[in-house]
Amino acid sequence: MAESVHAIAKHVPMSPFKVRRILTPLRGMAAQAALDALQAMPHAATGPIYKVIRSAMANADEMGLDIDSLYIVQLTADEGPGRMPGKGWRAKWGSRGRYRPIRKRSSHITVVLEERLPE
Repeated sequence: MAESVHAIAKHVPMSPFKVRRILTPLRGMAAQAALDALQAMPHAATGPIYKVIRSAMANADEMGLDIDSLYIVQLTADEGPGRMPGKGWRAKWGSRGRYRPIRKRSSHITVVLEERLPE
């Protein structure tokens, strides 16, 4: 069984819905090909995803795995806390003097890489 490495980025100030639409085409790709594909995408979520994949590749390099044979096994974006830490509450005043809170969503991005074994 191949050895796996992972990296997690927590409290990314972006909605997980925006992050997930970029993750879908990247699953199963080679790690280096995924980094090249992310550089061509115009979305704002590509920056944090790029950093997490690069961090997982650096972890694999520290463990002595071959970087060129890494591929993405698992790539998820889970919902983080509703309020960003240290930001406090945000308010939006609704009709008839009502108070409506603004939801500041955040994400936890997880990447798991494995080494493809030669057959």
